[in-house]
Amino acid sequence: MTNGEIPERYLDGYDRILADVSATGRRLTRDELASRRALGEQAAEAGHGLRALISAHLTAARTAWPSPGSGDGALAAVQQAVDAFAEGFERAQLLAVRQEEAARREFIDDLLYGRSDLGRLAERAERFGLRLSHAHAVAVAQGPTAYEEGDPVPRQVERAVNARFGDRNVLLTTKDGRLLCVAPGHQGEVLTHFAKQAHAATDGGRIAIGRPQPGPGGVVQSYEEALNTLELAERLGLEDPVLRAVDLLVYPVLTRDRQAMADLVLDTLGPLTSARGGAQPLLDTLTTYFDTGCVAAESARRLSLSVRALTYRLERIHQLTGANAADPAHRYMLQTAVIGARLLDWPATDL
Repeated sequence: MTNGEIPERYLDGYDRILADVSATGRRLTRDELASRRALGEQAAEAGHGLRALISAHLTAARTAWPSPGSGDGALAAVQQAVDAFAEGFERAQLLAVRQEEAARREFIDDLLYGRSDLGRLAERAERFGLRLSHAHAVAVAQGPTAYEEGDPVPRQVERAVNARFGDRNVLLTTKDGRLLCVAPGHQGEVLTHFAKQAHAATDGGRIAIGRPQPGPGGVVQSYEEALNTLELAERLGLEDPVLRAVDLLVYPVLTRDRQAMADLVLDTLGPLTSARGGAQPLLDTLTTYFDTGCVAAESARRLSLSVRALTYRLERIHQLTGANAADPAHRYMLQTAVIGARLLDWPATDL
């Protein structure tokens, strides 16, 4: 062994090269440089540190230092040899990093799409700090632009989460341009902190948090819930920056029977299409009216109308549909139909 822990095989032929170069004044040959690079790759693959390897080279150079007067040539040879060795070492490390990144990306894709055997997936997950036998929840952050791993925004969020929670079996990554955080189901505070950091880092992006789901397939279920929640928020025009799937469960229930919902929308709101200007202005009036808790003054302010104009619109809706938004007996049906219209994108989309 040389330099304590560095095997001598990584210095194989080094002393002979120094002696020959100092005697002849030549530079290292192509084959000699290639042999140094190969040894550097081998050392990297074996897990040795570059600092210790370079120290071993310098120690060997001092031991084999040539006769006085040939120092310049010997130093040039040392420089060439160490540079070639380091090049091979760095090349091997870069390849290892790329292979690790590829393996991580493949695992994440399989995890989020459920394409892999669940038993094998659980085994691979432990390598990345996840124990899929437990319940997990997923938070998804969507910003104004698409993000990839290694971009400044994901790195900023990851640093903030790791600084707060350290090693908590948390996986931070990106998928389809969004930021993702996978955390054990009982550690809701991790996802809450991720949401706060992601909202700030993405300049006001929206975050959806799926419910904790058990077992190896739980991650993909929670992930899909979070994606569906983002889609619902877009359709419904929800303004909250952080949305939880558990708080919006009523909407998937309402749309589970799409045909029944479409029938309710058409039967209840269909007559609005005969109004001057079409159904959309009156539908927007109902939407705002219900969003404000049926407070006429606030509804008028949001719609930039006078209270009198708002009252006229509500009366016109009553005339066309036969349903009075101010009547509790009619309100539930109207509000459900309005929600259905937003979910089904009516009247822009034919039902």
